[in-house]
Amino acid sequence: MELKYIPRDIEQKWQRCWEEGASFAVTEDQDRKKYYLLEMFPYPSGRIHMGHVRNYSIGDVVGRFKKMRGFNVLHPMGWDAFGMPAENAAIQNKSHPAKWTYENIDYMRGQLKKMGLSYDWGRELATCDVAYYRWEQKIFLEMLARGLAYKKTSFVNWCPKCETVLANEQVEDGACWRCDSVVEQKELDQWFFRITNYAEELLDWTYKLPGWPERVLVMQRNWIGKSIGCEIDFPLEGRSEAVKVFTTRQDTVYGATFMSLAPEHPLAQQVTTPDRKAEVDAFIEKVKKTDRIKRTAEDFEKEGVFTGSYCINPLTKARMPVYLANFVLTDYGTGAVMAVPTHDQRDFEFARKYALPLQVVIQPEGESLDTATMQAAFTEVGTLVNSGRFDGLKSDAAKEAIADYLEQEGIGKKTINFRLRDWGISRQRYWGNPIPVIYCPECGVVPVPEQDLPVRLPMDVEFSGEGGSPLAKLDSFVNCTCPKCGTAARRETDTMDTFVESSWYFLRYCCPDFQDGPLDRKRVDYWMSVDQYIGGIEHAVLHLLYARFFTKVLRDLGYVSCDEPFTNLLTQGMVIKDGAKMSKSKGNVVDPNALIERYGADTARLFSLFAAPPEKDLDWSDQGVDGSFRFINRVWKLVHDRLDLVKNAAAPDLAALTAEERTLRRAVHKTIKKVTEDIEERFHFNTAIASIMELLNTLQPADLQSPQFGAVMKEALASTVLLLAPFVPHVSEELWERLGNATPLSRTAWPEYDRDAVVDEEVLVVVQVNGKLRTRITVSAETSMEELKNSALADEKVLPFLEGKQLRKIICVPGKLINIVVG
Repeated sequence: MELKYIPRDIEQKWQRCWEEGASFAVTEDQDRKKYYLLEMFPYPSGRIHMGHVRNYSIGDVVGRFKKMRGFNVLHPMGWDAFGMPAENAAIQNKSHPAKWTYENIDYMRGQLKKMGLSYDWGRELATCDVAYYRWEQKIFLEMLARGLAYKKTSFVNWCPKCETVLANEQVEDGACWRCDSVVEQKELDQWFFRITNYAEELLDWTYKLPGWPERVLVMQRNWIGKSIGCEIDFPLEGRSEAVKVFTTRQDTVYGATFMSLAPEHPLAQQVTTPDRKAEVDAFIEKVKKTDRIKRTAEDFEKEGVFTGSYCINPLTKARMPVYLANFVLTDYGTGAVMAVPTHDQRDFEFARKYALPLQVVIQPEGESLDTATMQAAFTEVGTLVNSGRFDGLKSDAAKEAIADYLEQEGIGKKTINFRLRDWGISRQRYWGNPIPVIYCPECGVVPVPEQDLPVRLPMDVEFSGEGGSPLAKLDSFVNCTCPKCGTAARRETDTMDTFVESSWYFLRYCCPDFQDGPLDRKRVDYWMSVDQYIGGIEHAVLHLLYARFFTKVLRDLGYVSCDEPFTNLLTQGMVIKDGAKMSKSKGNVVDPNALIERYGADTARLFSLFAAPPEKDLDWSDQGVDGSFRFINRVWKLVHDRLDLVKNAAAPDLAALTAEERTLRRAVHKTIKKVTEDIEERFHFNTAIASIMELLNTLQPADLQSPQFGAVMKEALASTVLLLAPFVPHVSEELWERLGNATPLSRTAWPEYDRDAVVDEEVLVVVQVNGKLRTRITVSAETSMEELKNSALADEKVLPFLEGKQLRKIICVPGKLINIVVG
């Protein structure tokens, strides 16, 4: 038999066996417990990177382990295939986005298959396939009918070079993430999803997801941003309108000395006086070129401009100058802020800069603030002063009292505000899902009738890189007939944000062949929710929040039963090399293809799993890769060196084992126990692998001259190979076969540890009463603390000293000492 370990031959053999035998294809089975495992699907950029190798290896360990534990495991893969990179590549390569995308999918699929991942490839989907996006269009129409999709004019992040809207996360330091052009604020008609309708439920469920990292849940809570406060009307001097503000600090309203409006606020231009117009217009243009996220940063320089108008503080009746301020956003609260410089740091910095008045209305305990000497705003709890009838109240009590008063006087009301804004889904790009809407000069906005779906993305377009989306220039696509009145009409040329496709793909995996609608309720209800989702922390807010929102919408539309899409979430760390995340720009990329070609997929997998826990960053190490390869070779050699010894051995006779054989067997079963717990309870793959390495160190030199050594070693080798199967499946399958097993590992059960075998030798515990030795008891090392105490209290040599006395306490050092203190 060939003894040399040749990864390529072994891996190709077993990958072919798994594919031909459909080893990981699954269907619904009501008699088996299901387990839905999913890694975030990749964008088909052309090549997998080491981050992919790590992410998918983590998932594959879980999938293979759960399958061996008897679960019906759904583990699918697909492609998040729409988006700007394909368009940019098409422009650069004089190609077509579809050609570029599908070629990349073919190549990357081949790469993933070389890793030996346990995917059910029969469920593969690509979001750019009409078989997928047609159903997304139907969902859009149902949302439109329910008022969950709508169109409005809004300020958006606009890249003048890419000529499209950018989501907030696609703006980096005020520049486009793709081309580094300075991003502007532009007012456009945009399609939105009404995610704010679900703000309260989305927030509530962040407290019902114990399987999610708290860090992610906190990020989502902050993004949703629930605030309880008041809306207050500040009348504009000389006008019939009022400026409406939202505040959580109504206890400071008597200290409001000026008004700050967002430059995009509808009143900004209206309240600007003619003598201030030139300066105001220049300021607005400047702010349009500033990143919206950057504007709210604490260290961002606060700037503003006076509009020339005043509003009236409804409680003090003081005139308050109306400013535009760069740190106020129109889509948070009402887009207007009552400025209280003594009790808000941003307002304090702004007031100092523009010499605006300060008024202290809350004093700290035992101090007296003076506006002339204040170096910063006082934002803590205190006692109200200069606040009329509310003087002397503590801040919290004043909030409630002032809120009640505002409502009584009709100048304000208690309200709840959310930071979360509706999701703008319009993108002025070609390579995306067409929004199924028609504009008729007679009928207005007309949904495409369901029977006319899908609205197919046309393939006959030209890419120049200039002039925006080629869809808008394609007459054969744009020009159409109104389905209501038959009048000549035009089709919507915006496509959907690619986050829409990734917000429900996990549901379509449950029934990718279903032709009668977006989802087959029966199959979806069997598989959902996803039991374990794996992906990067960078998706903590948008993708994960949108997926949660979409699941709730589809529940309300009757497509699913679950409230949440993902029961458990693992956010894996990055792959670091030379102190930085791997990237082409840094020149620190390791090519997985070259790694697999040289060492094999099993080595690539083993290193990525052993070098760090899944949630931590992984530091790349060439020595670590070599070490993983050497370990596999050691396992390979150990099995082959012992084949003659174990091939005819029967199961060990446990009652007849020698002490040395029992010790060897104990090491095996302790390792089974440790590896099982590390995978199942903690996902500590690195410590699981380390314990297998320790076992190998025990097995390799073992050479007992005893009757059952062969039987014990056979069990040990089989157990070692089974434990390694989720981590290095190819070499494990090969060794399993060479050990004489006819059933492949992919259909073999996970080993169970023998509870009797893992018990160590008994230990001696000294028992004292009030510090004096009374007896010694012998117990198993696995005896619980409670059992240990009970044994000591019931010992016949201790009982006489307890009679008629009150038990004060028991001082117990496990396995060493029990001191019983009585009174």
